[in-house]
Amino acid sequence: MTENSLNLLLADDDMDDCFLFKEALKGLPISAKLTTVNDGAQLMQLLSAKESLLPDALFLDLNMPRKTGFECLSEIKAIDKLMNLPVIIFSTSFDIDVVNLLYEKGAYYYICKPGKFDKLKKVIFEAVTLSSQSKLTQPSRDKFILQP
Repeated sequence: MTENSLNLLLADDDMDDCFLFKEALKGLPISAKLTTVNDGAQLMQLLSAKESLLPDALFLDLNMPRKTGFECLSEIKAIDKLMNLPVIIFSTSFDIDVVNLLYEKGAYYYICKPGKFDKLKKVIFEAVTLSSQSKLTQPSRDKFILQP
């Protein structure tokens, strides 16, 4: 994480969710540049580009076309250049078995997309703050699920 501005990446195929995420980020007391991609193949292409600056954190939806969030997470954690990238799962579903598997695969945090805008702002802020504090290490399992 840089002192001046964060470089955040959001991978989500839902345009409404992308818009709400951008709006929530604007209302937070942090300076951040947000890049969005709309499917997993686009995400992996961007992250794999040699000239690509890695984001400070990646917010990753699970259900995307062309390549799922699961597939992307597995690929990210298998690539040396990307393995320490803080990946924050950002999904509408909540299944404890899936959550446990995502933790085992190396995700840093799990957020079930909140239905209220103020809760969205709160949980994005918490995720960004926490991931910057533990940049190179995955937090303990009891701190994996973030709830507003």
